Amino acid sequence: MQVTSDKKRIYLSAPHMSGNEQKYIKEAFETNWIAPLGPNVDAFEEELADYVGIGDAAAVSSGTAAIHLALKLLDVHQGDKVFCSSLTFVASANPIIYLGAEPIFIDSEPKTWNMSPQALGHALEDAAREGHLPKAVIVVNLYGQSAQMDEIVSLCDSYNVPIIEDAAESLGSTYKGQASGTFGKFGVYSFNGNKIITTSGGGMLVSNDLESLKKARFLATQARDQAEHYEHSQMGYNYRLSNVLAGIGRAQLEVLAERVVARRAIFDRYYEELSAIPGIQFMPELEGSWSNRWLTALTIDEQEAGISRELLLKSLIEDNIEARPVWKPLHMQPLFEGTRFYAHNEEGIVSEQLFKSGLCLPSGSNMTEEEQMRIVDCMKKALNKHILLS
Repeated sequence: MQVTSDKKRIYLSAPHMSGNEQKYIKEAFETNWIAPLGPNVDAFEEELADYVGIGDAAAVSSGTAAIHLALKLLDVHQGDKVFCSSLTFVASANPIIYLGAEPIFIDSEPKTWNMSPQALGHALEDAAREGHLPKAVIVVNLYGQSAQMDEIVSLCDSYNVPIIEDAAESLGSTYKGQASGTFGKFGVYSFNGNKIITTSGGGMLVSNDLESLKKARFLATQARDQAEHYEHSQMGYNYRLSNVLAGIGRAQLEVLAERVVARRAIFDRYYEELSAIPGIQFMPELEGSWSNRWLTALTIDEQEAGISRELLLKSLIEDNIEARPVWKPLHMQPLFEGTRFYAHNEEGIVSEQLFKSGLCLPSGSNMTEEEQMRIVDCMKKALNKHILLS
């Protein structure tokens, strides 16, 4: 699909600077704290841990690095099994295969689009019967919406399996008043350029296990032992966040609450304009949860709407509007061909249905109302055109 419009491009989720980033960057340059580690890193860790209400946080180079470290801290090795949400970006599962472990994918459920407790229960039952429980369950909070954490935590606790909560997309969201990312043994956030706040590239590993976070910092700094010379008794990684980027993160964290308000307002406007159209259903928000609405996501029923998701997407792209299908489930990816997968129920695979019909719309907090209405108008024109032709 090619752009045919000369209109200004509207991005899916562009970075949105607060204007205060230069203050922290300037401090880093003036004090020559340019390399990884430094005052901004320490402060960013402390401020984020305080924001989400957890014991400690370790700033790293990406959310993927944080997941990798969490799995290492849980002693995941070759031959181990790790359960993971299927409807997610590949970064949620890549660290499993970094370690030679076997990913087993769990379907979504319709209330949150996230990991199905029903499917997870069946997977845990089978694993217990086979005598090979997973070393961890990676639960993803998709597009800002928390999974059904009460049910998932209860299931995992009953089998004594630790949770890694992949909250890369859900910083600023809550579930029953508790911050997303704080329910598991470890939580993970991402500050990639498209996230609700960004350091351009970076991530954070959080936990109430302070000793584990201390070890995470050690592993992320090439596992250098205490010695005057460079001494290494175990393998480490170059995963720490730079002091300059941490400064950007500090300024971004100051406006996180505002960014959530802005993204929710964008969702509300889309909902007001499009929800009455037959065949369009928006991603739900579970009762008791508060989504940051990182991306506004919806599904299109071709029979009811009179247009396929593909044709609607084509219309947006031609108008120089960046929109995307929802994530392709990992159990469908060539990389993971042959992996085990547990469906939500026998009537249909929820994650596959969402991939077939789901669409993510531009949701950047710096998008103007005029730009958003251009997206809405483009969608309405495409819908009306195909209704008239059918």
